[in-house]
Amino acid sequence: MGILEEKRIFITGVLNTSSIAYAAAEVAISEGAQVVLSGFGRGLSITQRAAKKLSSEVKVVELDVSNQEHLDSLPKTLLPWTHVDGVLHSIGYAPSSCLGGDIFQAPFEDVAVAFQISTFSLKSLVQALLPLLKVAPKGSSVVGLDFDAQVAWPGYNWMGVAKAGLESLTRYLARDCGHHGVRVNLISAGPIRTIAAKSVESFSTFEDDWAQKAPLGWNTKDARGVGTSIAALLSEFLPQTTGEIIHVDGGYHALGA
Repeated sequence: MGILEEKRIFITGVLNTSSIAYAAAEVAISEGAQVVLSGFGRGLSITQRAAKKLSSEVKVVELDVSNQEHLDSLPKTLLPWTHVDGVLHSIGYAPSSCLGGDIFQAPFEDVAVAFQISTFSLKSLVQALLPLLKVAPKGSSVVGLDFDAQVAWPGYNWMGVAKAGLESLTRYLARDCGHHGVRVNLISAGPIRTIAAKSVESFSTFEDDWAQKAPLGWNTKDARGVGTSIAALLSEFLPQTTGEIIHVDGGYHALGA
């Protein structure tokens, strides 16, 4: 039996087979989980194509986390599921003015979009699914994807600020969801060459450095290690862990100069 045997896992953010969320779906299925993916808009068909490459048939639903109607109808959309054991929040977006250059160039309207999609959406998703999460037979787990917000990364700018907000939000959600038996944690992953990463022009400036300095090494084209760690957090193996940020970055975060 796998560590996610018969667990019902809802995974957002699969854009293609290079996505961290896709790696998480692969591992979850291999560990016995039932999986549903979400996509929206023009990306929905891409998610559907990626889903067909998984080892078992997977349902794909439409979810725009900025659309309240989508959020309100999500529990019905997931029927016949009457509970959810785990959720992966793998959602982030920032307008181009928020990335590259300096911190001063982005207007508040663009920053607000970055914050709503990359940070506030975690609260929106948890709130929408809380009725299903809190009735999971053995407790439930929400996992979000982070990129270490303790430092200022080249070109990451307002997305870095949004990730800092995500880290703080995770602690508050852990506080307010714990009595429902819902754990909320983040995986702070090293750089993976995904579609999202390609939107950050400075990605290559720390991509090579990461592989050289991480004590365990790092492959920006292999998200399997991150997917495995996500599966561990979604399982019952960390029943007393919540409000935590777990680094899955080859150990890069632990080093100084």
